[in-house]
Amino acid sequence: MAAKSFDVIVIGSGPGGYVGAIRAAQLGLKVAIVERENLGGICLNWGCIPTKAMLRSAEVFHLMHRAGEFGLKAGDIGFDLDAVVKRSRKVAGQLNSGVGHLLKKNKVTVIMGEATIPAKGQVSVKTDDGIQDLKAPSIVLATGARARDLPGLEADGERVWNYRHALQASRMPKKLLVIGSGAIGIEFASFFNTLGAETTVVEVMDSILPAEDAEIADFARKQFTKQDMTIMEKSTVKLLDRTTAKVTAHIETGGKVSKQDFDTVISAVGIVGNTEGLGLKELGIKVERSHVVTDKLCRTGVEGIYAIGDIAGAPWLAHKASHEGVMVAELIAGGDPHPVDPDAIAGCTYCQPQIASVGLTEAQAKDTGRKIKVGRFPFIGNGKAIALGEAEGMVKTIFDAETGELIGAHMIGAEVTELIQGYVVGRTLETTEVELMNSVFPHPTLSEMMHESVLDAYDRAIHY
Repeated sequence: MAAKSFDVIVIGSGPGGYVGAIRAAQLGLKVAIVERENLGGICLNWGCIPTKAMLRSAEVFHLMHRAGEFGLKAGDIGFDLDAVVKRSRKVAGQLNSGVGHLLKKNKVTVIMGEATIPAKGQVSVKTDDGIQDLKAPSIVLATGARARDLPGLEADGERVWNYRHALQASRMPKKLLVIGSGAIGIEFASFFNTLGAETTVVEVMDSILPAEDAEIADFARKQFTKQDMTIMEKSTVKLLDRTTAKVTAHIETGGKVSKQDFDTVISAVGIVGNTEGLGLKELGIKVERSHVVTDKLCRTGVEGIYAIGDIAGAPWLAHKASHEGVMVAELIAGGDPHPVDPDAIAGCTYCQPQIASVGLTEAQAKDTGRKIKVGRFPFIGNGKAIALGEAEGMVKTIFDAETGELIGAHMIGAEVTELIQGYVVGRTLETTEVELMNSVFPHPTLSEMMHESVLDAYDRAIHY
């Protein structure tokens, strides 16, 4: 059977792949998308969306316990973990079917199966009905990434979980160890800790949340400690001894190894790009540390082959993947799109309290050699935060002292994952402190703290 012809073949239907496929179709291209598991990829089915559904349940549970603070009464407070998980899976399922609808609406051909690239311009797909051959002048790799397994710390689904196991938790951990304090580790630690698990987080770096501004990470550590989490920084889990009833973790701190027992371990030590089985080496595509090497426009160096999203490296964020998908689609269609600027992409962590940031940290800004101005404003100084009962938090802004350029913004507290986009837009518009100071922020809102933080950088804060 002759190979089916397309203008573009996208391999992987996560937030990079399906968005890129839709945009390419909108631009008049004939598009096929190949998916081996679930439309929507990891983010929609096993990452961003279902974790937020579970964290929302934990947030409501937390607020129920605080009912008295708001003049309310709530008795017999409890939770049903099976129901929490079921709601999370239902949310993911709803969005999964939504992606299928969007692809059909935009006339994207969906092929379920496992893809390989036998030669430039060719894709072979192993489906349930046999091998399907496709050809296209442009191929987009959007195969994403998976959880990293370290030797001796491998997930087994019983006592040691990865994110997939945690999202389908069949039991509530009593004593939980979370290895790794990036966004994934901290979100699961926050979820299970809020529901009552005795939680310990181990981080090999000097600080938890190592990608965040040091001041924000320190604030977070203090909040987690108040919530009775145990935080172990500069520590390494060397070995896990497993039995049917428990896991004994060998944890090294300062050269000394201690043994601690847990009934559950969640391993969140990073991700590995899904580069295997595609035939990349034979094509001459360069892979470093499990990620495809690309230029600023996501070109691999092999004509007609692009790589977007997690497989193309940091930052490993769904919204980065989606933006790259659109950029590549427009490039293939003959456009001249702007490259994605990693420093202009916000990162969000949906723990309690939430954390959000964009641009350089204070330390990174200083390392550039520029003179900087730093502003801060605490939630305790904001009327809306106090009215919400969410007075713990901070907004921090970093400016180039000479040009007034906003080079970094960092937040911790209630709803900051929604607030951060204001600074993202500001950076994209190349705003300076003048425009931000002259913007009128509505009252009473949490966003007023963004204004006050800018004012504070220039010694003009009003309310603190």
